[in-house]
Amino acid sequence: MIKNVLLCFSLLLANSSFSQTAIKTANIDIVRDSFGVPHIFAKTDAEVAYGLAWAQAEDDFKSLQEVILPAKNLMASVMGKKGAAGDYAFALFRCSEITAEKWNTLTPAFIKMITGYVQGLNEYAKKHPGEILHKKIFPITLQEYVSSSVFALTIFNGADQALVRIFNNMQWEAPEMDKKGSNSAAIHSTKTTTGESFLLINAHQPNTGPQAFYEAHLCSEEGMNVMGGLLAGGPCILHGANENLGWAHTVNYCDRLDEFQLDMNPDNPLQYKFDGQWLDLEVKTIKLKIKGIPFRVKRKLYWSKYGATMKNEQGFFSMRLGANMKIGVLDQWYQMNKAANFTEFYAALNRQELSMFNIMYADKYDTVFYINNALMPVRDGSNGYTWKKTVPGNTSRTLWTQFRSLKDLPQYINPSSGFLFNTNHSSFLATAATDNLKPSSFAKTDGWEEYHLNRSVRFLELFPQTEKLSYEKFKQIKFDLQLPATMQYPYKLDSMFVLNENEYPAIAALISSFKNWDKRGDADSKGAAIFLLTYEYLKKRLQGQAPRLITRQEAIETYTHVNNYMQTHFGTTDLKLGDIQKLVRGGKDWPLAGFPDLLSPQWTADYYNGRLKSIGGDGLIMFVRFPKNGLPKIETVNMYGASAMPGSKHFDDQVEMYLKKQTKTMTLNKATVYKNALRVYHPG
Repeated sequence: MIKNVLLCFSLLLANSSFSQTAIKTANIDIVRDSFGVPHIFAKTDAEVAYGLAWAQAEDDFKSLQEVILPAKNLMASVMGKKGAAGDYAFALFRCSEITAEKWNTLTPAFIKMITGYVQGLNEYAKKHPGEILHKKIFPITLQEYVSSSVFALTIFNGADQALVRIFNNMQWEAPEMDKKGSNSAAIHSTKTTTGESFLLINAHQPNTGPQAFYEAHLCSEEGMNVMGGLLAGGPCILHGANENLGWAHTVNYCDRLDEFQLDMNPDNPLQYKFDGQWLDLEVKTIKLKIKGIPFRVKRKLYWSKYGATMKNEQGFFSMRLGANMKIGVLDQWYQMNKAANFTEFYAALNRQELSMFNIMYADKYDTVFYINNALMPVRDGSNGYTWKKTVPGNTSRTLWTQFRSLKDLPQYINPSSGFLFNTNHSSFLATAATDNLKPSSFAKTDGWEEYHLNRSVRFLELFPQTEKLSYEKFKQIKFDLQLPATMQYPYKLDSMFVLNENEYPAIAALISSFKNWDKRGDADSKGAAIFLLTYEYLKKRLQGQAPRLITRQEAIETYTHVNNYMQTHFGTTDLKLGDIQKLVRGGKDWPLAGFPDLLSPQWTADYYNGRLKSIGGDGLIMFVRFPKNGLPKIETVNMYGASAMPGSKHFDDQVEMYLKKQTKTMTLNKATVYKNALRVYHPG
């Protein structure tokens, strides 16, 4: 009884953010630099969070609202049928319920901080009603806000892919290695020519929308002074650098999610067997208001002991993952923002609220560190189950209830080689061969990655392991456009390079050009143009097939496809990569270098008349150097600019910089920021 009263009281507080002391906007300075990047200064973290929310809303209010839509059951109302899946998944994974249940695990300091953030969003909405996507979005409560972060991490952890598999009656298989990827590296000061530790922060995200990185600087008088990238709705920096240290994230692909097929009762379609007993599925109904449909659509929601459950033609399947069992991911990131040294940073990680992501770290105290971070289930390895496939959902032997401790995850601190890196590849290939961890030291049931990618192989080709690394070389490695000597794509193209062009006159020019290609992704490369169209064709043609060498006949078919594509859309095969691939912003476009799994990558979608446009890639790039004394030296470039608003001069003012591999100098020094400011103002 007392527990229920306390829970109700905590939820009352969570849903009554306006009962808190109002933020005084006169205490908050939003300082815009020459590139429009917001630097937020205030006395308290809560005031800084309010200012961040306001600045984000000025630059991309639409994306901020899209993040909160599922918590309001409004995705379908705003986006139509394509949004219905989001509303359904949010309810299916019980994001609101887990938030209510776990509310008391959040720290008071974090709740105070996000109270300021949510107030900032609500006040912006109140003063800009014409920008609101749906009249029922605002006001947002603290509980809705936190539950939206639970949902985001649940999806990031692969729940969306699991839903699609079950919906389409597909058995669980290990996902194909994602070629989109991200880059990170930490170099110890003893390994650099400047005597500074280096950190590369380079997550590859979509170019626009809620998952695109937003650059900001947050500074309070409560110990916060941090700069970096965050996604829409982030109340603090997700990866970046403060006065003493910095960290970078890349997506990891270890096995964090399991799928279970339930053993159903033939006499009762809503009962499943568990340890010899029949248990009832929990059943609820969600009503979806879908834009364009005049009535509400009802959908059943199922829940078993394993978790969220769906039905398809083969029966009922449950999904289990740590991401929808904890709610403090933003709280943990907040503590990472304020960590003053490695001990404090590791203590923040040890909360284990962040359910995924590789974490690369460097600081001014000569510490470099890397961990393949995950809420990794402790699975029973003695029963012979293949955990990367669907396992039986009828026994407590498959119902894991605990996670591995942080110290049991693959990690390195100050290896003798002096460097660490990750490009979404194996954490057992993270440094020099003599310092790498051994896969045999970790449980096979965890499904840790054990593969190289083009980017990881190329990084090792470029990195000077026997000599010190210069800062100039460090930047060159990141912007590199060369594939490694042996390509690491799942489908091997050897047969395309050995065809005799004299035997195939219709495609002879393409064969000759491709055979002479230097395997670089430059915008003016003809071979790269052929490769990009080859990659896109084979990705669709061979989808779902095991990695292999393409046949001679498939090579001929691929060349024929590329030839027909170029002739149909351009009237010639004499094309460079930049003729086909464009960086598009508003009504302007530019020839664009790069393709999937280069250190400087792009991935594309249809543009017009056969042209392709980048929809994801480098996004925000940060280079950080940590001298022994003073503030870190920071250079960044954000592919488009600070604003998503077409009317802003910062909508595309970093495009040319990115294309020229240039960066802008940033600083955590408050006096310097004010001195160079183009605009200083208060929210409101």
